[in-house]
Amino acid sequence: MTDLSVWTEDDKPTGPRRRRRRERRGLLAVLIALLVVLALVGGAAAAVFGVSSRLTGLFHGPAPDYPGPGTGHVQVQVKSGQTVADIARTLRSEDVIKSVDAFLSVANAEPASSTIQPGFYDLQRKMAAADALTALLDPSARIQTRVTLPEGLRLDETVKLIAQRAHLPLQDLEQALKHPQALGLPAYAKGNPEGYLFPATYDVQPDQKAPDVLKMLFAAYSTAADKAGVTRTNRTPEEIVTIASLVEAEARRPGDFGKVARVVYNRLAKGMPLQLDSTVNYALKADKQIVTIADLGVDSPYNTYKNAGLPPGPIDSPGLAALRAAVNPTPGDWLYFVTTDPQKGTTKFTSSYQEFLRFKSELQSNQ
Repeated sequence: MTDLSVWTEDDKPTGPRRRRRRERRGLLAVLIALLVVLALVGGAAAAVFGVSSRLTGLFHGPAPDYPGPGTGHVQVQVKSGQTVADIARTLRSEDVIKSVDAFLSVANAEPASSTIQPGFYDLQRKMAAADALTALLDPSARIQTRVTLPEGLRLDETVKLIAQRAHLPLQDLEQALKHPQALGLPAYAKGNPEGYLFPATYDVQPDQKAPDVLKMLFAAYSTAADKAGVTRTNRTPEEIVTIASLVEAEARRPGDFGKVARVVYNRLAKGMPLQLDSTVNYALKADKQIVTIADLGVDSPYNTYKNAGLPPGPIDSPGLAALRAAVNPTPGDWLYFVTTDPQKGTTKFTSSYQEFLRFKSELQSNQ
């Protein structure tokens, strides 16, 4: 039987027929090589990018690029979910770089290019592609306003501070707070945003409006409340936040937070009025270190000298430590506490009324 798969020297095809077979075999080899490249670089999209950029350099020379260092200033936004190629096209549209290919070439050689963060960046026009990439990887190039809200601020103080530091109109913030549940205020707050604008440091982007910023604060509260276990107690979440706000206002040192919370719980359990100066200050919209006898007579449901039980709601924005103290107060039988040395923040706790009076005398001697 003749083996048709074997050619002799005499019957091998020659001329055009042989050349066509060689061309087909050569094309097949190229296709196989390309498939190997695609597999090695981890996917078709990445492979196409790598192969195309190399072929461009091979047949057309380096991609057009500005020599740098650039001129003027231009604000460029990197949006969430954008690919490196998307970013390159944005840069090209703003004339930051001369060509998309030049940026992709330097980005392909820099593994950190995949970590470019969304936000606004202060760049220059006509930058070298490598310099543009370096700027996008530099956090200091991001345009943002950092707003720090300390613990214990009342609602009006918080809103004014946001307006001042985030350069937002105060009236826009106040208007947005008329519908706080649409911004993320929990339903158990019953429409009262006092106590829920969480104290923390926030980065405000140039395009963010008043509702956007307030949403961040309410979202941060929800995260902190979940960490503290605000909804996992035998009291309502609103009561926990109210107690935490009292702790934030009264405790001077971190180690005292749980003790102050315990005094609140112990007095509530015995039906004793809380008699906290911080609640009188809230009723007066004041910040007095020492309240007077006349102050103690203010007619307000927040006056815990005249009214038993908790005030109607929070009196300030408590931080995470105060929330945790309200959820897990320190064990103890204390019913009284006095900050005997306001300068040092020394606070003493007791279950004895007589000792409480001695603590008050100590405070008077230190004032």
